[in-house]
Amino acid sequence: MSPSITRGVYLVADSASTAGRELHNVVAQAVAGGIRTVQLRCKDTSAAEFLDIVLACAKHTAGRADLLINDRVDVYLAARAAGASVQGVHIGQSDLGPALVRQLIGPAAILGLSAATAQEIRVANTLEEHLPGTLTYLGVGAVHATPTKKDHPEPLGHAGLARVVQTTKLPVIAIGGIHEEDVSPLAAAGAAGIAVVRAICAAQDPRAATIHLRTLWEESIR
Repeated sequence: MSPSITRGVYLVADSASTAGRELHNVVAQAVAGGIRTVQLRCKDTSAAEFLDIVLACAKHTAGRADLLINDRVDVYLAARAAGASVQGVHIGQSDLGPALVRQLIGPAAILGLSAATAQEIRVANTLEEHLPGTLTYLGVGAVHATPTKKDHPEPLGHAGLARVVQTTKLPVIAIGGIHEEDVSPLAAAGAAGIAVVRAICAAQDPRAATIHLRTLWEESIR
């Protein structure tokens, strides 16, 4: 069995969505607000720059939140070698295959996979049937259209996300243009959590935004 993902609000800390602030400062504020999972997404940085960001963020998340690396298995392995507290990797459909990534990162790491279509989810389910514990969770979306991922698939909406949840045994983290008004419907749809980008990264006060979203989630699942 692979490790579990912490349910609830999940921050995708995107280096392009911080309103000019350094990413590690946004992560620090979100952690202060109680975030328990942070995925670092740095699409336009070199491996060396990404590693520096990971090391800076890990100082804030260590012992307080799981820190996941988007796409770059090499950066994850380098951070581990450097002694940083990093807990896993999130990969997309065009990255290294999940079975290979699991071999590279080991059985104790978290491994998430983006999935948008029924076919992608069927493939993930088949993988889990043949190699149980390969995946920890699925990141499913886009729930809504979002400028942070211009190549997003056709938005699912709340009802579409609910249908996806019914088709897989893997925990589903909803992502894509999610804001406070989406928290309750997505919790009702059966999402294990909600991944947000701008709702925290672009907020004037990321700590307060995190607390607000966490409160809404906790109220929704009672």
